[in-house]
Amino acid sequence: MTAVTNSTALSNDLNELLASVEYKMQVNKSHYIFQEGMEAKELYIIRSGKVQISKISADGQELTLRICSENDIIGELTLFTENAKYLLNAKVLERAEIGVIKRDALEKALLEKPALAFEFMKWVSEHLRRMQTKFRDLVLHGKKGALYSTLIRMTNSYGILKEDGILIDLPLTNQDLANFCATSRESVNRMLNDLKKQDIISIHKGKITIHNLHFLKCAISCEDCPTSICSIE
Repeated sequence: MTAVTNSTALSNDLNELLASVEYKMQVNKSHYIFQEGMEAKELYIIRSGKVQISKISADGQELTLRICSENDIIGELTLFTENAKYLLNAKVLERAEIGVIKRDALEKALLEKPALAFEFMKWVSEHLRRMQTKFRDLVLHGKKGALYSTLIRMTNSYGILKEDGILIDLPLTNQDLANFCATSRESVNRMLNDLKKQDIISIHKGKITIHNLHFLKCAISCEDCPTSICSIE
């Protein structure tokens, strides 16, 4: 049994820098760390737990963009921005310990250490690229493409290699998947049933096993991006 890994960890130097300007707080499940429109004076680094990053569309549809876990930074798009507002929502999925980083303190530290500032910029750029590819899949391939893309990304983030395929080691409801695809639970249910009939996937106790990853990749003309880009985190 082998884990499918991706390499998005912060470097030791950057992690030490963030640790030097943070304080910690505990946040319970289902609570928000920040929401769209709130004044953005802080960044956050997840020390334990999981956090969902989402966007609410004009018609009230929730689109899940990332599931963040240990050492992920959230709220990073507000750095060096005047009168910044949070553009997304950060909801805790399981009780989390969160490092709170005052934006002013981090900006000062980065200005004092240009090499780390460059490293931080590269890290943020990678997150922007991930988000762009997710929107690309949704726009170019519609709801089916969004689902297939989500499943592929989840194999990179939570996949465990088995004899019969890749187990996504994360319980998922159809509504969870619908939120990743900006569509309805009923639409996701139909698409999953079609995949099960073709033996592309199977579902046991809320966990999905991908039996034919090649099929999903071909359906969306997958470019085989590095797992650091093609992930759900």
